[in-house]
Amino acid sequence: QVQLVESGGGLVQPGGSLSLSCAASGSIFVINAMGWYRQGPGRQRELVATITRGGVTNYAEAVKGRFTISRDNAKNTVNLQMNSLNAEDTAVYYCYAVLSQRLIGAANTYWGQGTQVTVSS
Repeated sequence: QVQLVESGGGLVQPGGSLSLSCAASGSIFVINAMGWYRQGPGRQRELVATITRGGVTNYAEAVKGRFTISRDNAKNTVNLQMNSLNAEDTAVYYCYAVLSQRLIGAANTYWGQGTQVTVSS
């Protein structure tokens, strides 16, 4: 089995910063892409940022220049540094990992349970 566990959510004032972490564990052969989605109140889940195993990143327009995604391949972790937060960033943030559990076989996507980020004064 594979587990993704997020941490670091919470309440922050507008303009503040927050860092999220996600650790993947279990029967993992290799993790390809990792990243973060979010779902705000009354909104659909949307992509926030992704990062490949080689470190190539991609960001949603709404967070470019404010959020930074990074990963540690040796530890199977992905992090999201969020700066200049505003009320529109309020959401449940979900990490995901596209990974293979064996040398030969398809890669599957696994999700964390989500962590709440609330931006409010």
